[in-house]
Amino acid sequence: MLVIVAPGQGSQTPGFLDPWLELDGFRDRLEWLSAAAALDLVGHGTTSDAETIRDTAVAQPLIVAAGLGTLPAVLSETGGTVSGWAGHSVGEITAYAAAQVLSQEQAMILVRERGQLMAEAAAATPTGMSAVLGGDADEVTTVLEQHGLTPANINGGGQIVAAGTMDQLAALQDAPPTRARVIPLQVAGAFHTHHMASAVEQLSSYARVITTHDPTSTLLSNSDGAAVTSGPDALTRLVNQVSNPVRWDLCMETFAELGVTGLIEIPPAGTLTGLAKRGLKGVELLALKTPDDLEAAHRMIREHGSAASRPQEDAQ
Repeated sequence: MLVIVAPGQGSQTPGFLDPWLELDGFRDRLEWLSAAAALDLVGHGTTSDAETIRDTAVAQPLIVAAGLGTLPAVLSETGGTVSGWAGHSVGEITAYAAAQVLSQEQAMILVRERGQLMAEAAAATPTGMSAVLGGDADEVTTVLEQHGLTPANINGGGQIVAAGTMDQLAALQDAPPTRARVIPLQVAGAFHTHHMASAVEQLSSYARVITTHDPTSTLLSNSDGAAVTSGPDALTRLVNQVSNPVRWDLCMETFAELGVTGLIEIPPAGTLTGLAKRGLKGVELLALKTPDDLEAAHRMIREHGSAASRPQEDAQ
């Protein structure tokens, strides 16, 4: 069984889309997605500096567009199917479009608004996020609560991301959990916490008029790692996730229960395959970073994908 996963905010790096512009049609797709997002995503993916693409209002549309723009090249191979989809945080929007819950244009408008609203919410109070690596998971959670922080991303593989005010994160840095390292992340706010409540309120209003479709293949939710089968339910989960913790650990547990044997992470790739190395032993992994990795992706689709019909190709 083959699954494709889409990374979240913080995975972007300057110039990461440069090599993809060499693919026929990629620039045209990216320019169309740029039009929907009202941003120059070609420029942001090639020439913008790290500080520019760190901006939440830029980073989120850029990450979703990167995933959607590269999927046609990944799915061009015949003889196998992608059995499941999942995305981490904003990467869920990419996965939703791939599973046809949303159109690509809906996905880009939604992520444009999500990024802007979350940036506005983050600007209200200086907040941020730090990765806590190692230590006992229960102790880490207890220490975060003592500092007034939220375990905003429970990623598995010994990684929990803390979110809160900058003062709270500084206190955690000075007094970390036993045998744990605290690494500040390059994000602009305490995402997936109560600090994002204003963004959820506005996104909920938009969601009431967005038309959705039921997923065409297995689609996992960040809320609890469960497969969602209803378009409206999927959209509700997507909106509520903005102010609630990401349970990527539970998504990986579901992958294991489903018998996943191959996992491909689409650009900007690397973060989720790193977690899967620790949490999904024995599963073949591929971080799709440049077009040079497409041959390996096609082989994995042939070897790990089922030979059934391929409805997800409509997402191209």
